[in-house]
Amino acid sequence: MPLYKMAKMIADATGVGKSTVGNIIKEYKESKTITIPKTKRAKKSFLDTFDDFDKNAVRGHVHKIWFARQIPTVDKIFQAVSSDDSLPSISRTNLFRLLKSLNFRYTKRSRNSALTEKNEIVEWRRRYIRDIERYREEGRHIYYLDETWVNAGECTSKTWVDTTIKSHHDAFQKELTTGSVNPSGKGKRLIVLDIGSEDGFVPDALLCFESKKNSSDYHDEMNGDTFRVVIDRPMVIPELLLMVKRIKPQHQRYVIDELAKSYNHTVLRLLPYHCELNPIELAWSSVKNHVRMNNTTYKLPDVKELLIQGVNRVDSTMWTNFIRHTKTEEKKFYEIDPIIDEVLSAEMSNLQLTITGDTTSDSESDSD
Repeated sequence: MPLYKMAKMIADATGVGKSTVGNIIKEYKESKTITIPKTKRAKKSFLDTFDDFDKNAVRGHVHKIWFARQIPTVDKIFQAVSSDDSLPSISRTNLFRLLKSLNFRYTKRSRNSALTEKNEIVEWRRRYIRDIERYREEGRHIYYLDETWVNAGECTSKTWVDTTIKSHHDAFQKELTTGSVNPSGKGKRLIVLDIGSEDGFVPDALLCFESKKNSSDYHDEMNGDTFRVVIDRPMVIPELLLMVKRIKPQHQRYVIDELAKSYNHTVLRLLPYHCELNPIELAWSSVKNHVRMNNTTYKLPDVKELLIQGVNRVDSTMWTNFIRHTKTEEKKFYEIDPIIDEVLSAEMSNLQLTITGDTTSDSESDSD
């Protein structure tokens, strides 16, 4: 069979390019060997090592500096982030990039430079807090919605190990075990979506499916079609009064919004990287902790069962505490903005006073 026909048949069957197949066949005919191509691993971005909780913690460090009535410079923030053992390590340059991705901007207001949030983020946050406070005062029952993920390899970061056991043979002779088996990697991933309120998670509202993409960002699989499956569920719609969904532009109309509106429900969107304002994040933390503490097989079906158990463990009492904590965070956020204005205004006043003094001095010396 001619080489080009063979290459075409193999290319059609495997989906590999004809030229690539032809080169492999030619190499084998000439040397009776095939060179295995070196696969280049995609370089992981520093942003991939910071999940939503980590990004939220970085934002918290910036606001702690403001609460101390100090100007949050990159050096101060870098020192605070580097001292936080719960956060991944990051260089000063990448921290600056991370802050920009969190919608902070570098503002030069005087001799000191400060990192402040963009005006639209501040306005969005204050509007969100005012709206949700108004809904509470109106006595509306508020539901919180969000998605998350669980890997088959979820496990605790630390465990007790018997250091006297030196090998499997040693453990067998002593009629002991070698301890817990570590997962070979993160494994397959479950994408999870649920909704809850102070009454607990909404019954039968849990959506859980296996991720089909090997992507660092699970959000690209939580698309409109998948999300609508949850909205269209008959047991969710009658109870759904408020949904908090992932960020989208504010000046468009969405199918989900219109569907909720047809049931006389209001969609209030939470701004990005403010997961502490959504109590379901604390519920997810409890659920994932249950999975980690009990995951021994690292098999996806078993992890799914643990996930369901974890969801059922989060009762109304826990949800009430989560919402109470969220209200405290809302208050902190609403109080921080006037403090920022006060500190920056003080810096501007000091600068103006200095300029006035220098100008007066110059004018007096000129007159002399």
